Amino acid sequence: MRKKWIIIGASLLVLIAAVWGGSAIYANVENGRALDELALSTPATTSAAPATAGAAATDAPATTADATDLAGTWTVADGSQAGYRVKEVLNGQDVTVVGRTTGVTGTATVEGTSLTAATVTVDMKNVTTDNSSRDGQFLGILKTSEFPTSTFTLTGPVDIGAISNGVATVQAPGELTVAGVTQKVTATLSAQVTADGVEVQGSIPVTFKDYGIDAPNLGFVKVENTGTIEMLLKLGR
Repeated sequence: MRKKWIIIGASLLVLIAAVWGGSAIYANVENGRALDELALSTPATTSAAPATAGAAATDAPATTADATDLAGTWTVADGSQAGYRVKEVLNGQDVTVVGRTTGVTGTATVEGTSLTAATVTVDMKNVTTDNSSRDGQFLGILKTSEFPTSTFTLTGPVDIGAISNGVATVQAPGELTVAGVTQKVTATLSAQVTADGVEVQGSIPVTFKDYGIDAPNLGFVKVENTGTIEMLLKLGR
């Protein structure tokens, strides 16, 4: 009888080890596939002003610019991206999940050396990861059939004068609307001038419960209740 229990115990240990080992392998594979955080382009070695109509344009950013030359209204252009970064926990293993979309629109207004207004809207129905099943669940959790977009709106001016020396990084007060719920947030924004206009990289920490969102929990796998919204905006005149 004792031998039987020893065999059963050993079998359970082997099964647990197999499950844990399989989870660890899966986590390593998925984490290796996770997209890097959105980031500004590498600065060029020489300065350049934003391209004007008819001028040749490149993707290389300028290292310096007169911030006052940026005054006016800017529009989110092609090449912009937004999405989210969250952690799944699978049998004790952390798995990074990244969703992205190019369905981004918006405008920004600069007066003097201050960003005085900005609105960025993301088409949530087009946010995808590397797993279509997960994407379908995502659409349901965020109620995208009822609330197809999420929006960040700047609620106070921020000084971007440091852009004259290359990159201006600021803490921007705003309101974030997700799944029909609006909360006050602080976005970390970094901006630089490029030959095509302006690049802005941003991130916003979020707690899903604040937006009435229940993070999925299937027992063996659950999504953390916090995450980060990421964006990389290409702004043009």
